[in-house]
Amino acid sequence: MNIRTILFASVAALAAASGAHAADAIVAAEPEPVEYVRVCDAYGTGYFYIPGTETCLTIGGYIRTEVRFGDQISGDSDVNFWTRGQVTFQAKNDTEFGTLTGVMTLRYNADNASDQEALLDEGYIDIAGFRAGKLYSWWDDDMSGETDTLASNETTHNSIRYQYEAGAFAAGISVDELEEDYATKPGEGPNNFGVAGQVSYKAGAVSAYLLAGYDTDTSEVAVRGIVYADIGPGTLGIAGIWASGANYYYEESEWTIAAEYALKINDKWSVTPGFQYFENIALEADGNGFTGGSAYTTGVTIDYQIVEDLRSKLSVQYHDEDEGDDEVFGFLRFQRDF
Repeated sequence: MNIRTILFASVAALAAASGAHAADAIVAAEPEPVEYVRVCDAYGTGYFYIPGTETCLTIGGYIRTEVRFGDQISGDSDVNFWTRGQVTFQAKNDTEFGTLTGVMTLRYNADNASDQEALLDEGYIDIAGFRAGKLYSWWDDDMSGETDTLASNETTHNSIRYQYEAGAFAAGISVDELEEDYATKPGEGPNNFGVAGQVSYKAGAVSAYLLAGYDTDTSEVAVRGIVYADIGPGTLGIAGIWASGANYYYEESEWTIAAEYALKINDKWSVTPGFQYFENIALEADGNGFTGGSAYTTGVTIDYQIVEDLRSKLSVQYHDEDEGDDEVFGFLRFQRDF
């Protein structure tokens, strides 16, 4: 028996064995299709579909580090380093009532290695003009520079609000839970709730809004107005506030006026000088109103775009009060957005 005969016999034997066991052959399952992340362009850039759903999600945030300076700004030190990391998740999908939005912002502040805090900065649901959850109030919407003080205490609350928008006009009302500790009328502690309302309008190069807040615990009100006008290469902003007495929304003084001019030099540089005057900065003994003393703050804010998504800001401010010490304070900030 030669080699050729042996090879033919082997092939025949293998073919016979395969035929005998053909009924027992193993068939490999088809691999399931992989669902890759799809871009969602219905709500702007940066959104993608959560796999298996019609919900669009975007993730953004920033890393911010500052060198702060001022008289005893941190214990006995006049200089303090400080860092924040923040990330925001925003989910959107269409419903029969319009776009359903959910926002969650996680914030981490670090004064040093042992002094840090983690908190929910925002977490709310928004649909058809209604918004509910922990959110920033309209009192947080101050001017662009760092000179003005146009709100008091915390400006985020557990709130329910509704805002109507029609082109250049908007109006809204909110009910805010005001339970954070703060210094106000003698004997008063954390509040129950407040009510705030705002109307705004934009016509060409001018925009304006009027905002009022009523503190139900102290039975005091604060009213604020801001007007912006595009003039030359920048924007002029003028603000005014009046308060009937110390309240959670505003209790720095009985009334104040502020102004700034945000000068846009080019795509990288902007300079914003500002000034604010406060009248009657002390509370009366019974806390029912304001009395005596005035103060003012003046300063400048310089913004510089280093590269795309990397910005810097320098703030230098001077504050002076009647029968009080003057003060120079500010910060140098670097911020990486993503």
